[in-house]
Amino acid sequence: MTGNPPHDPERGLAGDAGSAPAAGDTLEPEPPPRVGFFTDTSVCIGCKACEVACKEWNALPEDGLTLSGMSYDNTQQLGASTWRHVAFIEQSAPAAPPVPAPEGRTELPVAEAAQSAGGDGELRWLMASDVCKHCTHAACLDVCPTGSLFRTEFGTVVVQEDICNGCGYCVPACPYGVIEQRPSDGRAFKCTLCYDRLSVGQEPACAKACPTESIQFGPLDELRERAALRVDQLHQAGVSDARLYGHDPADGVGGDSAFFLLLDEPEVYGLPPDPVVTTRDLPAMWRHAGAAAASLLGGCLLAFAASSTRNGKGTRA
Repeated sequence: MTGNPPHDPERGLAGDAGSAPAAGDTLEPEPPPRVGFFTDTSVCIGCKACEVACKEWNALPEDGLTLSGMSYDNTQQLGASTWRHVAFIEQSAPAAPPVPAPEGRTELPVAEAAQSAGGDGELRWLMASDVCKHCTHAACLDVCPTGSLFRTEFGTVVVQEDICNGCGYCVPACPYGVIEQRPSDGRAFKCTLCYDRLSVGQEPACAKACPTESIQFGPLDELRERAALRVDQLHQAGVSDARLYGHDPADGVGGDSAFFLLLDEPEVYGLPPDPVVTTRDLPAMWRHAGAAAASLLGGCLLAFAASSTRNGKGTRA
């Protein structure tokens, strides 16, 4: 993070004591770069360390310790008390080429054995740690009537729980279904990307706890470059289904601060294939509604004027 030189009481902000700042100097610090998450699902082992670290750091209540009966995934989805969710997706798929570890990383012998043990129709796990995407065009921000939701200097989106009035407008506005209201008081909660930790120069708790570096944190531009190199590595190794999700600034939400490397279609992971900011059409809708209201008002005025004219003629007769 860069900023102005430290204040020297003997010299002033810049130059000699009492002099004005030199040309090009500014009284405001430069904003920090936009940061986010790159989640490489190809190296996720489903340990749920990120879920535990998130709950511990943010003091989130437990939200059910019973198994769903459908998989080993007991949290099932993101919610008001689950800001990180590790999905367990069980697939029966043709034998796939082994997934190479990122450069400089040691491959797990267990993973190698599992990949070489099967044949056609072998069982495989797809594991992915999901989180709020912190969209560039965030519909939750557009619809919040109290200002509880705001965008931080890091480009992330945060809910201020002490300002939230529990209206719930943000819940249907989110194209990913991330935000949820807590049943106990109706207020909305979601991942803050550990705003309190970012403010003091620390990385988010989930990224800090991830043992395989599946969750990578840093400046968004650097993460996008790193992700593109990783996809190229997988494609060269024969993993043709590897793809990035949420990285494109030209997509329907302007790109996400939390994007993913997936090994199958987004729908397999419970992600919308082509998310669009849900408030995209609001300006046009308001224009059409205004035009309709104006037309209705004009019609009423014309009808009133015509009625007055007829009544006036009848009185003179």
